[in-house]
Parts: sequence; C-alpha cells; structure tokens
Amino acid sequence: KKEKIGSVDEGIIKIQKAICCKRVLLVLDDVDQVDQLNAVLAMRDWFYPGSKIIITTRHEQLLKTRELYKMHKVRELNDDESFQLFTWHAFGQDHPFEGYMELSKRVVKYCGGIPLALQVLGSSLFGRNADVWESALKKLEALPDSHIQKKLKISFDSLQDDHDKNLFLDIACFFVGEDKDFVITILDGCDFYTKVGIHNLIDRCLLAIDKNNKLTMHQLLRDMGREIIRQESPKEPGKRSRLWHHKDAFNVLEEKSGTETIEGLILNLHASKEDKVAMTFFSDNTAKQPHFEEFLDNSALHSEGNSLKRRRLGLFSWLPINSALTKSLSASNGVNLKTDAFSRMHKLRLLQLNNVRLTGGYEEFPKKLRCLCWHGFSSKFIPNEFPLESLVALDLCNSSLEEVWKGTKLLKSLKILNLSHSHCLINTPDFAKLPNLVSLILEDCINLIEVHESIGELRRLVLLNLEDCKNLRKLPIKSGQLKSLKKLILSGCSKLDKLPIDLGKLESLTVLKADRIGINELPSTTNEVKSRRSLFWYWVSKPRESPESISFSLGSLSRSLATLSLANCNLTNDDIPRDFGGLSLLQNLNLGGNPICSLPESIKDLTILQSLGLSDCRRLQSLPELPMSLERLVVTSCNSLEKVTNLPNLLRSLDLWIIDCEKLVEVQGLFKLEPIGNYGAEMINKLGLFDLESMGNVEVDLFNNMTLTNRKLPLQGLYEFGILSTFLPGSEIPGLFWEKSIGSSMCFNVPSLPNLKIQGLNICVVYYSKAGFNLSDVAWNDFFIKIINKSKDLKWTYSPTVIGIPEDDKDMMWLSNWKIGNQLEGGDEVKVSVFFRARFQRKEIGIQVVYEEEEEEEGSQYNTTYASSQNVIDDGGLSAYQMATGSYCFCHHYFDVHQECNNNDDWTSYYDFFFGESTDTLRQYFTDVEEG
Repeated sequence: KKEKIGSVDEGIIKIQKAICCKRVLLVLDDVDQVDQLNAVLAMRDWFYPGSKIIITTRHEQLLKTRELYKMHKVRELNDDESFQLFTWHAFGQDHPFEGYMELSKRVVKYCGGIPLALQVLGSSLFGRNADVWESALKKLEALPDSHIQKKLKISFDSLQDDHDKNLFLDIACFFVGEDKDFVITILDGCDFYTKVGIHNLIDRCLLAIDKNNKLTMHQLLRDMGREIIRQESPKEPGKRSRLWHHKDAFNVLEEKSGTETIEGLILNLHASKEDKVAMTFFSDNTAKQPHFEEFLDNSALHSEGNSLKRRRLGLFSWLPINSALTKSLSASNGVNLKTDAFSRMHKLRLLQLNNVRLTGGYEEFPKKLRCLCWHGFSSKFIPNEFPLESLVALDLCNSSLEEVWKGTKLLKSLKILNLSHSHCLINTPDFAKLPNLVSLILEDCINLIEVHESIGELRRLVLLNLEDCKNLRKLPIKSGQLKSLKKLILSGCSKLDKLPIDLGKLESLTVLKADRIGINELPSTTNEVKSRRSLFWYWVSKPRESPESISFSLGSLSRSLATLSLANCNLTNDDIPRDFGGLSLLQNLNLGGNPICSLPESIKDLTILQSLGLSDCRRLQSLPELPMSLERLVVTSCNSLEKVTNLPNLLRSLDLWIIDCEKLVEVQGLFKLEPIGNYGAEMINKLGLFDLESMGNVEVDLFNNMTLTNRKLPLQGLYEFGILSTFLPGSEIPGLFWEKSIGSSMCFNVPSLPNLKIQGLNICVVYYSKAGFNLSDVAWNDFFIKIINKSKDLKWTYSPTVIGIPEDDKDMMWLSNWKIGNQLEGGDEVKVSVFFRARFQRKEIGIQVVYEEEEEEEGSQYNTTYASSQNVIDDGGLSAYQMATGSYCFCHHYFDVHQECNNNDDWTSYYDFFFGESTDTLRQYFTDVEEG
C-alpha cells in the first residue's frame, strides 16, 4: 500500500520495522541522488541473512563510489530477442503475418534493441495494414515517437547543467562516429570543457566510446537530441540552434532566413542531388573512418591490387566525400547561394559545406567560426577578407586551391589543417604564423612538390599525413625539429628521394606508415650497374665503408615506434633486420605485399606486439614462433604458405585471417589435410575403404572454409577434433554401416558387446549438389553433423574445415570417424542429424559403431604424431569449444563464435543455432542470410 512519508528519517524507521527478521528482496528503481543510496546502504546490517538489494540508476558514478557486490550494465536485446518481443506486441504471436516480414525488420532495426521502443511501436502498429506501417515508418524518419521521446529525455533532463546538455546536443547533431580526441579539440575551441563533459555523458549512459576511440550513441538517443533541437522552432528552421538536415539548411540559405540562434549548420548538395531524399537522422549515412592504429584492418587485409574502396571523410563523419566531384554541384544545378545568407548568423561555430558554391564577398561572414569544413571549395585561394582568425579546424578537402592564401596569416587558434585531395595545390602556406597547429593533412595532393621550409617550426605538430603526394620531392625537416610529432604518414611518396632527418631523432614518433614507396635504383660499388632496393631501405640505411655501400639499421628508426607499416615496399628477406630488439614498444607491424619468404626468429622478442600483417606476401612459406601478446594475424593471399605453426592465443583471443592461402593444408592446433594413405591401413579400413588402391588416381574438388579457396587433390584425410574425414565420389553407403536412413536424422541404441571396447562412430553421408550450383554459394555453414547422446546429455555439432564439392550429376560420400568411445557405452540412446543448406541435397545417412579389441595395442588407430598435437573429444581438452555444459561446437573456420561465447554472457542465440532440436532455426537463419 502507498504511504505518505514526511522525511528520510521517518522512511528509515518504517523500512526498519518492515524488514526486521525477514529475508527480503529490495528493489530501488531509478536512484539518482547520493543521499538516497547512502540511506539504504546504511541499513544493510538490519537485513536478514540472504536478503538481496537491487539498485537501478541512470547515474553510473553513484554506484562506482560505493562498495557493491556486483554491477551490471543493462544491454540492448539481441536481434532474435528484439524480433520476438516486437512480433508479440505487433501481431500477438512469435512471427509476423505474411507480407509484414520486411516491414517488421525495419522497425526492429530502428529500435536498436531497446525494449521500450519495441513494445511501444509494436503496440501502436497492432492491427494496422501494411500501408499504415509504411506511413508510420516514414513519419519516424521525421518525428520520433512522443512516448519514447519522453522516456529517453529523462536522462537528458537529469544532466546537471546547460554545459553538458549543449555538449550532448552538439554531439547528437554533428559528432556521432567521430574520433574522441578530434571532438575534444574542436569543442574545447568552442569553450566547452569537453573531457569532463564526455565523462558525464558516459556516466549517464548517453554516450559511449568504442574500441576505436569513436563516439557512439544509440540511434534513439541521437534522435531524441535532434528532436529537442527541432522543437526549438518546429516551423522555422532558421530559428533553431543546429541544422543538420540538408533540406532545412538549404531552405534557410536560399531564403536568407538564418538568425543569430544558429550555432551549427551542414549543407551537403551532393547528397541532395544524388540521393534525392532527405539526409535525415533515420537513414544511415554514416561511414566509418578507420582509426589509424587499426590500419591493419585495411592495408593488411587488402593488397594494393585488391584494395578496399575507401570513402573519404571530412570533419563530420556522416558526409562521404567523392574525390572526383571537385566541381560544385550547386553550379550545375543552377543553385545560386549568396554569402550574405550567413550575415545574421553571428553565433555560428560549426559549418560544413559539401560541394556548395557561394557568390559574394566575405566581409559579413560569421566571425566566430571555430570549425569550417568546405569540401569542393572552388576558389584558387582563400580571399583575404575571409574570417579565419577564430578557426580551430579548417578542412578544405577536394578543393581547387592552388595556394591556400596569399602571403602569411597569423592564426593562433588553428590546430587542424586538412587540404587532402586538392589536386591543384602546388604550394603549402608559410607555417611560421600557425604556432599551435597539431594536425597537418595533405593526403593525395598529387601536384605538391615540396612543403614550405617553415614546417620544422611547428613545435606542437603531432600528425603529418603526406600519403600519396606522388610528386613530393622535398620535406625540409632539420635535426631537432618536430619533437612533438607522433604520426608520420609517407605512403605513396615514391619521389621523396631521402629524408633530411634521421627518423631515430623523432623522439616522440609512435606511428610510421610508409607503404607503397616502390623501388629505388642505387649505384653499385663499380658504378657500372645499378641494384634495385626498396626506397624505404634507402631512407633508413646507414653508410658503411663507402658511400655506395649501404646497410639497413634499426637504429635509424625511432625506438618509441608503436605502429610501423611498410606494405608493398619491395622488402626482401635481406632487407628485414635479424634483430627487432630496438623496437621493443612496437604493437602493430604491417609487412604485407613484400617478397619475403620468412620472418626472423627475433620477432618473438616484440613482447607487446598485438597486430601482424603479412597479407599478399606471396613468397611467404613459414612463420616462426610469434609473441604471446599477438591478438591479430593477417596472412591473406599468401599463396606459398602451406603450414602455420606456433600460433599464440589460438581460440581464446587471436583474430586469425588466412583467406586466399590456397596451398594451406595445416594450422597447428586446428586442422591438418594430407593424403588419406598417410593414416595407415587400419584407420583406412575402419572408414570402410578396404580397396583404396583400386580407386586409382581419383581427384576430388575440395573447398577450404578457412581460406575460402578450392583445389582438386587426390583423396585427402582431414583430421581435427579427433575426427577423421574424407570425401570421395560414390553413391552407395558401404555395407558395414548397419544403420541407414534417407531422412535428415536417425536414432539408435548403442549395442552392448561386453568383449569389445567402443572406439567411436563412423558416419557416412551421400549427397549431391543441385542444378545451378556455384562455388561462390559455399559457406562455412553448409555442412553440419550433430550427435546427441540423450542418455548422458552430451551434444556435439561439427562443421568440417574442408568439404568435397560434387561434380555435376554425380554423388559424393563424406566418411567420418569420430573417436568418442569414452563418451559412449552400451545401451546409450543416440541421435545423429545431418544438415545441409538448400544448395546441397542429402541422399542417405549411414551409422556404424566402431569397436576395438581389448588387447589391441594403444595408438594403432591414428597417425599418433599428429593426433597428439590436436585436441580430441575423448581427451576432455575441448573447453574452448564448450558452449554450455555438455554441449560442444566443433567449427574451426568460425572460431570467433567460441571467442565471443567465452567472453560474452549473451550466447543463447548461438546455442539455439548449433544445438536446437530441429533445423528450423538454421533454415530461417540461412533464409535471412540469402535474402540479405
């Protein structure tokens, strides 16, 4: 019952009486004041043993300052849970009505796992026809649901002051997905206390920082913030403080209706012309910019010949920049915007223009601009009257600039200058009057020949990016200069003959990226022939006895380096130093695309190395022992690599990429593929292959799910998990398989034969490919065998690393021997199921229980040398594959599932996927994948 309580003390007395000598569960919901928490925690001694206190709050810091048993963050629902919750509210059942599947998926995606939104929107759409659903979704693009908005706004209203509220609104409108340090630089320049403000927003669960240091915010929270701005003036956008929607921004500029209220504005005419739809907060226009420390994700995974098409980004991450569109689209559309449209925007701080051409003078342009991002700036230089004095960041990517400005400019506040993809730029400005410049980005300025000699005076410069300045010949840095420089990017600077400074003198340098710098011709000692060496090798080399004799020296590299990328530099084994000891702080190393055959043993001395990229090293044959600290290894497209050994953290945390290694037949600790004859006559006979020689030189097309390659090979044996498999042509199950079925599953009881010991099971599956089959249709989840020992409550699901591809109109047999004798005994009830995706079709399944005589010598069944290096089911050493008690998923080519299950409590959907009693879940999953 409800009681009126006049004070905290009175409430304490009432609670004490209520809980005395009782075991209770006390739930304190939405605690937001420290005195509320203190009052309850002071009563802990009154509670009867076994009582529990559950506290919910939007204010994480309240809990961190108190000694609590355990703290949990409420996670969003996963996709399956979200879909189930929504459909129950929208349809009153666990699946959508016919014709509503795609509409339901769109709503679920919009809700982003928030139960409140799923319930509210599901209930509001209940009983409505599809046209109403479509209309409701379009409305959500423009106007968030008011009930959801009201609930989410509670967290915003609880922020302690206007400073944090305005910081939240700036981020929601302009900076979601941006680098945290970049945002701090910009907003500190706007008189925010950004670091503490971001901390407060994180504490209130309004903001998060991802692993790449990017600001992330749930879409509904972002929409809530933007709706707050819209409500400032629903009918007149020119009276709002922030404009991000291109339609609103364009109308305000065209009609010259902007007011001094406006603090931030974005206009992207490229989006309005190309997309012909509003660039709203409901649509996903965000393109992620790779964090530099994650360069291995791109440059190591993709060689120069097969590179990712990167979307060039400006200061605001949701606006993609097309480097080919350097001319203003506004001109081609007949759009005529005037500079005086900004004359009343005296408070404008943040301005992004994309492919916009303005006419008129800049005398009345806003004087308080802190961040100007103008892509496709069409003038040859910035006019003298343009107000630059207050700028913290100036981004003129894809401009027509030939020089930045006439003469020199004193810009004490400028910290970021980005002139990337300005193909007409010939000269850089005089940097002497830019004393606080932190980041200088000149990427892809292809006509830039030299950088102004004053660059060495930039004492605070942290980032210098000259990537793909293909004609750059001179970088005038003297010894003792650029002491603050941390990141130097010289990739593609193939005409930069030498560096005027010893790289080892850059004492703060932590990131050096020098990919694609090609080959340099050096004179030999006889001056008659020229040797071809990597240009980078020349940069960092030290003279020996004569000027022509040059040696590679790690002493030429800064010992502070944490990231080093030398992809596609023509480095050979002779160029790679034998000793890596001088780079003890290295965490990321990328040597992809180089003709190296091996790595030096000393690489194991890099004790904090986390990422190693060797993509497209087509001569690489082997790997040495690698550091235990390694978390990511990329060896894609290493066509000579046959065996990978000594991998650290395998199945626990190592992110392993071995795609397109067509000759790879073994990953130590995972799988081995070798001719079936290597396993010995006894093992071959146990599989039912009594007359292997009579099959002649049969070859089978095998697809490797880890490398995503296929090869035609003689009959092979695949060994993993203690399971030996082989694939061969054939349409009839051998006679020794005494249990057969044409269905997808079969049940049997293990016979009790007291004089024989159970060695395991043989399983034979006959299958074929349907008409129209294409190799690109094959995926890791095409093949499953699932065994359930119902008597012992044990479950094993297996998907082999290598599968056989049947020829057209021919059948194929998959024979496998499971060494699970210790997990079976006479009388056990066992169920075996086989699942193929629709592109393969089962014909028949056969089962045989395999026995071995008691006196049989131990170890005669397998190639014991290899078996001893593998985890096998009977050894009980498969904890890494355990997804629940007694349930194991054996699937090496998708082992990040195991890593996620080991590191994440939310693995129930994986469990249902692999161990559900029927294949309906699998079928639905594959259907969704194929439709997607």
